[in-house]
Amino acid sequence: MCTNIVYEWLKTLQLPQYAESFVDNGYDDLEVCKQIGDPDLDAIGVAVPQHRRRIHEAVRRLKEADERAA
Repeated sequence: MCTNIVYEWLKTLQLPQYAESFVDNGYDDLEVCKQIGDPDLDAIGVAVPQHRRRIHEAVRRLKEADERAA
């Protein structure tokens, strides 16, 4: 189920091709995904600069949503 959440999140970013790598590297939950940084993206295999920017922006939005909910 958690895997589905990350897959759906990546699908909304139009990056579902990274879903398996995310899960294989332990990013199987959005809470964990909020901690992603450049070294993590290197380990996952996200090399395309546009894809990295898209993920960083999405992580920022996840963190902002948490702050608003708190």
